[in-house]
Amino acid sequence: MLSVRAATGHNLRGIDVDFPTGVLTAVTGVAGSGKSTLVRGYLPAAVIVDQTAIRGSRRSSLATYAGILDPIRALFAADNDVSAGLFSPNSEGGCPGCNGLGVVYSDLAFLDTVVATTCEQCGGSRFTEEALRHRLRGLTIADVFDLSVGEAGKVFPEPTIARVLDRLGEVGLTYLCLGQTLNTLSGGERQRLKIADELGKQGQVYVFDEPTTGLHMSDVDSLIRLLNRLVDGGSTVVVIEHNLDVVSQADWVVDLGPGPGRHGGRLVFQGTPGDLVRADHSVTGRHLRAYAG
Repeated sequence: MLSVRAATGHNLRGIDVDFPTGVLTAVTGVAGSGKSTLVRGYLPAAVIVDQTAIRGSRRSSLATYAGILDPIRALFAADNDVSAGLFSPNSEGGCPGCNGLGVVYSDLAFLDTVVATTCEQCGGSRFTEEALRHRLRGLTIADVFDLSVGEAGKVFPEPTIARVLDRLGEVGLTYLCLGQTLNTLSGGERQRLKIADELGKQGQVYVFDEPTTGLHMSDVDSLIRLLNRLVDGGSTVVVIEHNLDVVSQADWVVDLGPGPGRHGGRLVFQGTPGDLVRADHSVTGRHLRAYAG
C-alpha cells in the first residue's frame, strides 16, 4: 500500500489517501479538483507517462527512439561488408544537400516563417547514392525507413528487433513508419510510444495522466489491455482519468472534489468501482452508475 498522509499541496485539504500496490487505480474528479497535484506531488518515485513531447530533434526517428536502428545498421554493414555509419542519415551516409534530413528548410524572414521543401539531391531519401547502393533482404536503408512497424515485423525476425516491434504493435502504432521523425507525432502517439518503451519493464509504479485524451474508442480498449498487462507484470498503475470505460475497469478509485479550485481538494471517495456507483455524494459515482445502467 502506498499511503499519502495530510496532503496539502495547492488546493488539497490535508487529505489521507491510500494507493493499493499491484493494481490499477483511477484518480477521478472534476477538472481542478487536485488530481494531478495529489498523484504527481505525492508519488515522486513513479514513472510519469503523459503527452508531453518526447526528447529529440527533427533528426530523431521512431527507429532511433525505439533502439532498433543500430541493430538494423549492423545487419546492413555485416551483409555488405561496409561501415555501419554508412546507414545512418546523421553520419557518413547522410545526404550532404540536406544534412540527412530529407528536406531543406528555408527561413523566409519577411514572412516570419520556415518553409520545408524536399531535398533535390536525395529526393527526400536522406541518404547518399553510396548508401543506397547496398541492400539487405532486397531493401535499401531508405526502403527500411519507409517500412511501417507492421511491415518491418515481417522483415526483421531478429529477437532484439522483433521484441521492440511487437511492443509498438501492442500499443497500436503498427501504421507508423520507422523513419518518421518524433516531431511529427501527435500527443496520443507520443504517449503510446512511451508506454511501448515501458512494457518491457516490471515492478514499477506508473502514473498515466489522462491517457485517453485524443484516442478513438477502439484505442481506449487497447489502452486498458495495456494497463492491465503492466499490472499483471507486477507493476502498480495509477491513472488520472475522466473516461468511464477506464474508471469502470479499475481495481480501486480515488475520487476528489467535490468541485474545482477552492471548492475541491477533498477526498470524496476511495474504494472499488462497485462501491463508487452507490456513493450518491460523488459526481463521478452518479455518472458511473448511469454509465453502467
